[in-house]
Amino acid sequence: MDPARTTRYSNAENLTMFPLSEALRPPRPSWDEYFMEMAEVVSKRSTCLRRQVGAVIVKDKHILATGYNGAPRGIDNCLELSTCLRQELKVPSGERQEFCRGSHAEQNALTQAAYHGVKISGATLYCTHMPCITCAKMIINAGIVRIVFQNFYPDDLAVQMLNESRIELVLFADRKM
Repeated sequence: MDPARTTRYSNAENLTMFPLSEALRPPRPSWDEYFMEMAEVVSKRSTCLRRQVGAVIVKDKHILATGYNGAPRGIDNCLELSTCLRQELKVPSGERQEFCRGSHAEQNALTQAAYHGVKISGATLYCTHMPCITCAKMIINAGIVRIVFQNFYPDDLAVQMLNESRIELVLFADRKM
């Protein structure tokens, strides 16, 4: 071992090699908390001016794919253009999706998995928002078996079809300490 690369501590006797006591250690997150926090981080990459949404597809406690809402690769997004066609046209949320340059976070996570040849059948989707009807249909066909979401999105048909498909829907209640 090279002595020049060795770190010397003047207070070595004060260093403790024991784990923090339970009282000092922050609580360990559940798996749902862990992956929902990942979805929140992914949402920060969103290029949408209206709503930031993140999605994480997980199977056997391993992340398979992520997605956030934004324009397809190589296409200018609303953030870069500093404008949103849907806002300009005063289109209400949940209507006329064809006027949006972006794809939804769930769609981008599903297409990322497909692009990389990752099998997602039997997986769980963690998403910051409840999927819309278009995403719900894609999720059903992709074989996702469970959706954990944090913010409700008012789409009765999406809820009806997801329930019909027997996909487990979990409204995530955050455990903030």
